[in-house]
Amino acid sequence: MKNANASTAVSSIKPTRADRIFDVLMLVISILFLLVAAYPLYLMIIASFSEPEAVSQGKVLLYPVGFSLRGYQYIFQSRDIWMGYGNTILYTGLGTFGGTMITVMAAYALSREDMPGRKLLIKLCIFTMFFSGGMIPTYLVMNSLSLTNTRLILILMGMFTCYNMIIARTFFANSLPKELLEAASIDGCGNTRFFFTIALPLSKAIVAVIALYIGVMYWNNYFTALIYVTKREYFPLQLILREILVLGQQLAQGGEGADVDAILEMQKISESIKYGVILVSMLPVMLVYPFVQKYFVQGVMIGSVKG
Repeated sequence: MKNANASTAVSSIKPTRADRIFDVLMLVISILFLLVAAYPLYLMIIASFSEPEAVSQGKVLLYPVGFSLRGYQYIFQSRDIWMGYGNTILYTGLGTFGGTMITVMAAYALSREDMPGRKLLIKLCIFTMFFSGGMIPTYLVMNSLSLTNTRLILILMGMFTCYNMIIARTFFANSLPKELLEAASIDGCGNTRFFFTIALPLSKAIVAVIALYIGVMYWNNYFTALIYVTKREYFPLQLILREILVLGQQLAQGGEGADVDAILEMQKISESIKYGVILVSMLPVMLVYPFVQKYFVQGVMIGSVKG
């Protein structure tokens, strides 16, 4: 009865004037931050569908001016776009699956206090986050392994990072109680079976977070292909879009050997092409993110609470 009265008293407390002012102020600040973050995306969308002349003259600010698909027609008129999409989906799918499995398994192993050499391995891993051989030695190593100009290098490069491993290791260390492992061991469950049947199903949040990190990295990566690959049929989407954007800028500036009509046309649609290229490359990630957002928040925060 006392608990009910106490809860009723707490719920009946009215906010003061200062509380209401504070709430309104925080709401206004939050809306302003939302507008600042959302406006560039909104501008990119309306500009990509507006008339190229209006975009180039800076008339598109709050709403689309006219309607045109000329920028998208230029982007998708080449087969290279679809080739780049196929390559990027392949690299992202295989790289995300392999990278997530390797990262999660390494993180679980390093979270176990009974693993021999655990502290040394963690220190060596952290060391590589601050010091590396450099770009040229890395290229020479990859070339000596005959990995340059292959699809395999675009899958292997970036598959494992110590940063992701440390995040997952913190999750395992703070979220899986030792009593669970002891109970499973008493029932005859080995390490491998415990990981795949108990630890992994209980770690969906961190698995989703690591998969999202790795997937976005693969989807946005073009530098690896720029350095290690010269065969055009292996180019990912981001490198194809980069070429289209650079070519559009060169034509818009009247590059050497460019046709006069092509220069005039490119000067009109160069801005629409720029916004269209950004939207084309961002759209798949934007469609996937809402489905893993809840796991993203849970996986990142759950390992940060100690005790």
